[in-house]
Amino acid sequence: MPVTTSEERSPAPAATLRPGSLGTADIAFFVVSAAAPLTVMAGVAPLAVLLGGIGAPAGYLIAGVTLAVFAVGFTAMSRHVRSGGAFYAYITRGLGRPVGIGAALLALIGYNGMEIGVYGLLGTATQDTVHALFGTDVPWLPVSLVGLLLIGYGGYRSIDFGAKLLGVLLVAETGILVLLAGGVLLKGGAHGLSGASFAPEHVLVPGTAAVLAFAFAAFTGFESTVIYRREARDPERTVPRATYVAVGFLGLFYAFVVWVVIQAFGDAEVMKAAATDPGGLFFSAITTYVGGWAADLMHVFIITSVLASLLAFHNAINRYGLALAEEGVLPRALGRIHPRHRSPYVAGIAQTVLGAVVVLGFWAAGADPYDQLLLWVNTPGMIGLFALQLLAAIAVPCYFRKVSHQEGVLRTVVAPVIATVLLATAIVLVVTHIDLFTGASTTVNTVLIVLSPAVFVIGLAVAGWLRRARPRVYQNFAAEPVEATDQPKEFRRCPPPS
Repeated sequence: MPVTTSEERSPAPAATLRPGSLGTADIAFFVVSAAAPLTVMAGVAPLAVLLGGIGAPAGYLIAGVTLAVFAVGFTAMSRHVRSGGAFYAYITRGLGRPVGIGAALLALIGYNGMEIGVYGLLGTATQDTVHALFGTDVPWLPVSLVGLLLIGYGGYRSIDFGAKLLGVLLVAETGILVLLAGGVLLKGGAHGLSGASFAPEHVLVPGTAAVLAFAFAAFTGFESTVIYRREARDPERTVPRATYVAVGFLGLFYAFVVWVVIQAFGDAEVMKAAATDPGGLFFSAITTYVGGWAADLMHVFIITSVLASLLAFHNAINRYGLALAEEGVLPRALGRIHPRHRSPYVAGIAQTVLGAVVVLGFWAAGADPYDQLLLWVNTPGMIGLFALQLLAAIAVPCYFRKVSHQEGVLRTVVAPVIATVLLATAIVLVVTHIDLFTGASTTVNTVLIVLSPAVFVIGLAVAGWLRRARPRVYQNFAAEPVEATDQPKEFRRCPPPS
């Protein structure tokens, strides 16, 4: 009879995410890539200029400052909350489990909406690029399905593989915009360089409200730095640094690039150019100041920009799915981690299948990949993430009122309160200008707006069911990891002001 040693009888330890894999730059690559800077600039910034005039660059600065204020309290809390649940863990600590569970469902739907809709953009961007370069038309559905497989594979691989890939793609898409800026600056623009874009008389105009709506949307996904906490090196420092790097870079870069393209045409002529061909504004500028070859590269890099955004959101969604599976809210199978790549691969497969179902559903219905798949799926996802930011801002002072800490009042009260007011204003701007994002009917826009609060209410109902039917899951929801013992295990609603 063979002898079995104790080592042979012991089960293999369960695979975990790979700790210490990501530095500040790696995490920043994920969140900046999710924002898709080249796609936002070439595809959306011309509309911001058309609506807000030459003061449009200031709108991106204002949005950046607002989100930097939000990041002050957000990152202060990140040093105290070690859960892998990111947004919903923060909201649970400050506002209680029911609100936290509602936020968890909202995050899952919001991030999925932000990613899945973009497969429609991938199809149309590829169509435009192939037509511009080769004069050939390609169907969008095969492109989107191939994209689903590529992104699924990227999420299946290790997180450091994704970080390296996103680093290359991000350098490409920002590099082509830097090339455009260099050409414009070296030639002095159309009529010399002007700072009129930042003058109060051009910033404080009625169209600025619409510009701000676009500008806030351009930062979507920046807060996902905290999702990678479990894989970060020195997360107490890395996560806050990556958050500030991402917000600072996006705010300054967006404002600079929009200002540059205004200089390329001139303050007086850019509005006419944007009205004549908004989609071609950046391509026309780079052709004039750099060359046609650079315009061809920009077409190609828009595709890689979209792919980078998809991969960044896919990785974020996988980690939310993993966290909720570990909580017991989602099926445990979604919490499996690949033994070699150390990735949440089952959650990734599930997300890829969901994306394929939605994409094929829109195709079967004869929907337009841009006007309907992208805009109708992406817009409620964007609103959902804004709502999560608002809830997180409210949760920060509530949390710090309940625990002992050495954080200053600026971080724990002043900045979060200011951020709450500013983010609420941003949500109002987006909702009241939703027709600019969707181009849809009033009925469709109403449905898209109502989806996020409806999902949150469903989450509250799920919380009530968990409390009755699965009390242990409910009580342990968003609890600290076992090794973290310095945080309270019981979380209450924010107490009323004294």
